[in-house]
Amino acid sequence: MIVQLCGLSGVGKSTISRIVKNKLIKDGYLAEMIDGDEYRRVLCRDLGFSREDRNENIRRLAFVADKLSAHGIIVLISAINPYEEIRNEVTQCYNNVKTVFIDCSIETLIKRDTKGLYARALLADDHPDKVFNLTGVNDNFDIPTNPDLYINSGILSIKESTGKLYDFVVSNLGLISSRYD
Repeated sequence: MIVQLCGLSGVGKSTISRIVKNKLIKDGYLAEMIDGDEYRRVLCRDLGFSREDRNENIRRLAFVADKLSAHGIIVLISAINPYEEIRNEVTQCYNNVKTVFIDCSIETLIKRDTKGLYARALLADDHPDKVFNLTGVNDNFDIPTNPDLYINSGILSIKESTGKLYDFVVSNLGLISSRYD
């Protein structure tokens, strides 16, 4: 199973994925997390933030996820994954892919601003530290039209959010054996 999480920066994708991955492993499942930030530093460091590069980034992450999934590993892809077209492409190209939209109000994200990106994106256009390609502020984010699961991390606690994702993953395993004993 491949779970492609999507949502804006700071919404909690990595935190939620990491906790769920660890709980899955603790409960006897094979699980791995592919963190978009981590993979951009290593596997995708040649890519920028154009639409084409963002799509290629997701293609690479999904390819790795598919290789792991083929060995019975539940894979959580934690990346902004902003475009509906590439999310649909991943769903069509690989088996048992689920899309999870992690949402939160922009006001809450600006308050959280875990990486300082929102403050930089809201600077004047002529400021040297201005970020021009922050998804959801000055770059597009296509809200998923029909996600398999919706989690609002601005309303739900981390415990509630991770519980919701964990329950969703386990209930969607079906006949796929991802447990080890």
